[in-house]
Amino acid sequence: MLLVYTHKITHRLTYAFKHISLRILNVPVSFTTTVEEFIAHDSMKISYTKQPLSSELFIRSHELLFEQGLSDLDIHVQDWGRTKCFFSTSDKSSIPFDIFAATFYLLSRYEEYLPHVKDDYGRFLATESLAFNEGFLHQPVVDIWAYKFKAILQAQFPDFEFPIKKYSIQPVIDVPVAYYFKEKGLLRTFGGTINDLFRLKLKQFYRRFQSLAGFKRDPYDTFKWIITKQKQTPNKFIVFFLIGEYSTYDKNININKKRFVSLIKYVADYCKVGLKVSYLALDDKEMLKHEKRTMEATTNYPLEASRHSFSKLNLPESYRNLIELEIKQDFTMGYINHMGFRAGTCTPFQFYDLDYEVQTPLQINPFHCVDYALLKRHSLLDKKEDLLRIIREVKNVNGTFVPIFHNYSFSDLDRWKGFRELFRMVLESEHED
Repeated sequence: MLLVYTHKITHRLTYAFKHISLRILNVPVSFTTTVEEFIAHDSMKISYTKQPLSSELFIRSHELLFEQGLSDLDIHVQDWGRTKCFFSTSDKSSIPFDIFAATFYLLSRYEEYLPHVKDDYGRFLATESLAFNEGFLHQPVVDIWAYKFKAILQAQFPDFEFPIKKYSIQPVIDVPVAYYFKEKGLLRTFGGTINDLFRLKLKQFYRRFQSLAGFKRDPYDTFKWIITKQKQTPNKFIVFFLIGEYSTYDKNININKKRFVSLIKYVADYCKVGLKVSYLALDDKEMLKHEKRTMEATTNYPLEASRHSFSKLNLPESYRNLIELEIKQDFTMGYINHMGFRAGTCTPFQFYDLDYEVQTPLQINPFHCVDYALLKRHSLLDKKEDLLRIIREVKNVNGTFVPIFHNYSFSDLDRWKGFRELFRMVLESEHED
């Protein structure tokens, strides 16, 4: 066990230390404000305060973990080996910056509480983040810092045996629209057909006719292939179905359709099934509660995981609604148009509510790559290189890689050519050195 001496134990302090020590390095951590207890401890220990006690491993503390609420922070980013860091410390400190305050800043999404520009959907943009602007969005900096911290601890306490952690994957399949042509209802089907003819989309008209007549599988109906892949891997996929009402933003199949209900039940027999929260339910708690109950009635088991439509987050309200409805896991933390690490980590963590100054039961599973971001690269080779690059970053720190693919990205539509191969690369990455 790692013992930490500090002048004051706060919720922020225990939250940041536990993420680095316990979640990333698998080392239990405890805290003390008593000098005698610290001196008597005969295993790993560090002091985290303003001045070292004597010649122990010492990290000079920044004020952030002892404050409450938000303040105007002066952040200067500097290099630390192959990565970046901020909240620099004095020469006496064993690490050139306060690793725990910086970790708290990124995990709590401190910057998302501050004034910022939002996109048309009301989302926090990658271009507004410190990580993007200082050039470290592509790295899981918190995990990199943790392993550098581990090396310092190992040098000081060579007899301590650290547990071994392995790289893992958590594939996510997002289903905003289960079928391209089928089960859309007479009015939508008729309108789509007329639109195809009016715009001279003859190829699409022909494809629609074949799907509706049953001559060919619907382009978005890739679920048989997904289940086949699930059977070949021990990692349970999480499949998020959108079941909210039809609106300007969400256009999925009506949950009252028997075929759609059967599809969800079929997928739930092999994969974990979660709720893709509809865009309108993000700001309507009663609607969210209704969607949760509907999904639970469909799958016949309690809903554990959710993901927001359009990957939209309003902190802290979005997460408070999930906590109130006892949803345990969220998969919304990431950027749609940029690959990388929005919270600076590739290790799942608990949501910290900055307004209430408390760690919550909600586990955040940040995603690092979404298929839309890969569409920016035209050639399949470039897509593969981008994907391998981010997998390598996660592997280097034995993290959990969370990619998001949509059911339609496994279709034979032109823009999604090669995405089945990219998904296979993710599944195989766990078994490759």
